[in-house]
Amino acid sequence: MTRTAVVLFNLGGPDSPEAIRPFLNNLFNDPAIIGLPWPLRPILASVISNKRQKEAREIYTRIGGRSPLLEETCAQARALETAVGDDDTRVFIAMRYWHPMSEDTAFEVAQFKPDRVVLLPLYPQFSTTTTGSSLKEWARAAKKMGVTAPTTTVCCYPMQAGVVEAHARLLKNALDDAGDQPVRVLFSAHGLPEKIVKAGDPYQWQVEQTAAAVVERSDLPDLDWQVCYQSRVGPLAWIGPSTDDEIRRAGSDGKGAVVIPVAFVSEHSETLVELDIEYAEMAAKAGCAPYIRVPALSVNNAFIEGLAGMVRDALEPGRPALCANTGDRVCSATWGKCPCREAA
Repeated sequence: MTRTAVVLFNLGGPDSPEAIRPFLNNLFNDPAIIGLPWPLRPILASVISNKRQKEAREIYTRIGGRSPLLEETCAQARALETAVGDDDTRVFIAMRYWHPMSEDTAFEVAQFKPDRVVLLPLYPQFSTTTTGSSLKEWARAAKKMGVTAPTTTVCCYPMQAGVVEAHARLLKNALDDAGDQPVRVLFSAHGLPEKIVKAGDPYQWQVEQTAAAVVERSDLPDLDWQVCYQSRVGPLAWIGPSTDDEIRRAGSDGKGAVVIPVAFVSEHSETLVELDIEYAEMAAKAGCAPYIRVPALSVNNAFIEGLAGMVRDALEPGRPALCANTGDRVCSATWGKCPCREAA
């Protein structure tokens, strides 16, 4: 009997109005988000979280006062356990900025006494600000809690067949809903400051590869589509084009928009509020109709089977400690921040 622990990583979200400020403080105190040294970073994090908590409360009030991300991730964990189909495999959840956080999860994993550990981020596209941050925090927590089992990391999977197939199926359903009405497909992902990408972060390139793979899988050669980025905050220059600009452009071109959250695999505030409410209102004002939002992958069968396949692949003998789902290099030398380059 070989016991396997699979750890799913996600962002986390406040589970009550009272949790909003400490959640924000955890977020902005992450050196992957704000690179200032201690003690300047925690001071700035406190200032920003105080300043932004009112706006964040208003956002979460629109979806019941709390994030649904934990429930979504729990459902994915249970679905993954079923898909793996091994009674000796248990799936754990580690959130980066709210409970259950890595230290608590590492304690549970240590109690489970696994023979092998697979780290599987619920971020298909690698970024130092998401997967990279989660893996660093897990390494610290695992060492503290005495998790010493051999560990394999699935660092990124932007073109994994299950991810692409799931997006393509959901996109087809949305295009069927649009019927004969002219639409532009907007692959919307969370944005990043330009300086992070220029430093070798592969996120933007990987997002573009996912979108292109979904379009190819959809087999719609005349599809009008565009990759764009949402959720910009702060004064820095961010990667673009922005999703709101692309919605307005579609309206000015006499087209509706089918918006697909290409980098979010779970529903949360950026999909349920930003895409479903704020951008829908913007689309109506811009004459961008119809406005159709494609669901996140959630527990889509193709997606979950894809995750299960990556777990099985990661457990194959000879896999490197850091690997993509194929064990091969995904990124070119341009994107030196991606750990999969270390696996080649």
